[in-house]
Amino acid sequence: MSVPNSMRVGPFCASVLAKKKYMILYVFLIWITLLPSILEIWWYWQMLWNDIRPLHFYVFLPLFLFVIYVSTVFVAIFFTKILLVIISIFHKPREGVFLRDISDKDYRYWSLRNTLKKWPTWLAHKFPFPFLDNICFKVLGVKTKFSNSLFEGWVDTEFMEFGKNVVVGQGAIVQSSVIIGNFLIIRKTVIEENVRIGAHVIVMPGTHIGRNCILNTWSSTMVGQELEEGWIYNGGPAKKFKKNRFFEDIPIEKLTETIGDMDGLLKKYDEQREARGVTKKRLLHRKDKEEPTTEEKE
Repeated sequence: MSVPNSMRVGPFCASVLAKKKYMILYVFLIWITLLPSILEIWWYWQMLWNDIRPLHFYVFLPLFLFVIYVSTVFVAIFFTKILLVIISIFHKPREGVFLRDISDKDYRYWSLRNTLKKWPTWLAHKFPFPFLDNICFKVLGVKTKFSNSLFEGWVDTEFMEFGKNVVVGQGAIVQSSVIIGNFLIIRKTVIEENVRIGAHVIVMPGTHIGRNCILNTWSSTMVGQELEEGWIYNGGPAKKFKKNRFFEDIPIEKLTETIGDMDGLLKKYDEQREARGVTKKRLLHRKDKEEPTTEEKE
C-alpha cells in the first residue's frame, strides 16, 4: 500500500544517486548483512528441529526471530560503518555549497555515503522500539542522546547535533543537507536541549535552535537560521510568536490563569455541543419529512 509523503517517517537518507554503480556496494552490503542471519537460522534448525516432537522449535521461534532481527541490524550498522570509514580515508565529509554535478567530488561522495546508510537506517526504523534508531544514529555520526525521540521524523544522518530531551514530531524533516537547483548545501544543524519540533516542520541545513524552543506545526526555517532560546516560533520562515514558559518552574495554575474560569468554559463547551447535536437531529428530521415517499413520487 502506498503511503503519502507527508506521513512517511524515519531516519532521513537522500535517494540521489550520482552514479548507478553505487548500487553494487548497496547490494553487497545487503548480501553480507544477511549472511549471518542465514547461518543463525541454519544453526537453530540443527539444534531444535525434531521430526517426532517439533514443539520446542515452534515455541522458541518468535523469540529467535526477534534475536535474528536485532543481530541483523547490528551487523548492517557494523559493515556500513566500516565502509564509511574506508570512504572517509579517500574523501572526508565537509560542509559547504557544492555543484550538483558528477564532476564535483563532494557531491559524488555525499551521494555514496547516503546510499550506504539507507539499508541500516531502514532496518533500524522497522524495529518497534526506538532505541535501535538512536544506536544507528550514534554509530553513523549523529550526536544524540537516548532521551531524544527522533523516531517519528526524517532526521539526516551526518552533521547533526542534538541536546538532551529533544522531540521531533511526525513527518518533520530535520536536515543538514539539501539540494536547491543545481547546488548541494551541506551545513551542520544544531538542536539544543528541551526542543520540541512539531509535525511536518522543515528544518533546513545550518539551523541552530536554542534550548527550550518550540517550533510549531507546519513551520520551516531558512538555511543557517538562528532560533533564540526560550521562544515559540511559528510560520515559514519561522518567526518569534511568544515566550515559551512551559519549561519554567511555575505552577500550572499560573500558566493557565489567562484562560479565566475553566469550569465555566467547559460547561459552555458542553452546552454548545449539546445544542449542535439537537440542531442536527432537527435538520435530519425535517429532511426526512420533506422527502416524498415512493408512493407520492408515483
